[in-house]
Parts: sequence; C-alpha cells; structure tokens
Amino acid sequence: MVKLTGPKKIKTAVFISGTGSNLKNLIKFSKIKNSPISIDLIVSNTSKAKGLKFSNQFNIKKYVSSFKNYKIAETKILNLLKKENIKFICLAGFMKILSKSFIKKFSGKIVNIHPSLLPKYKGLDTHFKAIQNKDKVAGCTVHFVTAKLDSGKIILQKKVKISKKDTSISLAKKVLKQEHKLYPAAIKKLFN
Repeated sequence: MVKLTGPKKIKTAVFISGTGSNLKNLIKFSKIKNSPISIDLIVSNTSKAKGLKFSNQFNIKKYVSSFKNYKIAETKILNLLKKENIKFICLAGFMKILSKSFIKKFSGKIVNIHPSLLPKYKGLDTHFKAIQNKDKVAGCTVHFVTAKLDSGKIILQKKVKISKKDTSISLAKKVLKQEHKLYPAAIKKLFN
C-alpha cells in the first residue's frame, strides 16, 4: 500500500557492524510523519551483527558482505544501492572504512555518528582516550563521510559531562544516549 500524502521520504541505507542501537533509533525516527528519511536497507560487514535482527522486526531488506575482498564487496553494495534506489547512507557503528571511490559515488550523501567531539579522538577507543586525558567533557558528532577518517564537515555535536566516577563503559552509555537524540536531529537539519 502506497501512501500518497506528504512528501516522499529519502530512501536510506544504514550500515552497521554491531548491536544496532543507533539503527533501531533511526528506524523509529524514520517512522514518524515529519521524518525526511525511510530506512530501506541494512548493510553489515558481519552476519554476527546483532542489529541485523531489526531487518526482520521492521521488515527491512538486509545485506551482509564480509569485505574479505573490498572491491567485490563495494561493487556488490553499490549495485544493490542503485537497484534499491538508495539516495542517502547513515553509518552507525560500521567498522569498515569505505574506499575513496565508494565515497565519491555518494559524495555528500554519507553521514556517520562518531562517539567523540571531533576533531578530537578520531578512530577507536574514544571514551578511554577522553578519560585518560582527564577531559571535562566528551560527546558525539554527526559528520559527512570523506576519504579521510572522521574528518568530514561536522553537522551537529552534543557535549556530555565526564564525572570523576566515569569509566569508559559508563561514559560510553552516557554518550550513546545523546547519540540517539543527535542522529535524528542532524538528519532533520540536513533535509529541512
């Protein structure tokens, strides 16, 4: 059944590697009336990603590729994105780095959420680094994906206070709670 009311939502793919909490959050966000996106495809680099269960739960197509051969994996994914008419990609805990040529084909249409206040702490272990360096605040960033790791233009950021008692695990939980608010807000900002 096709609803003909309101503007068409932008067909979106979410790339994951893990539990998919940001994926689940984006799916819920996509279901609200004024959301600019619809989640039409879930891509993972591992069949062990717990987030893949949301594919069945919400009746969304899924695709898994091991990325053992990057070129083949990316070619297959690009063909699938084209076939599914995907216009926008959200990376949500996707633990593979996309190639320059892949990013070029979706230039300005791939965003990522990163658990630090970029440009601080690119890559992994962001919460550990923030605590090690006795930072007062941590946070999360939604940014455009470019060929340089965690270096694309920042869309939105949210700060989170680090308390003296925080461990990298407790800080990760506090930041994740904010990620769930920040990602939809950043997407709204992009399309409104």
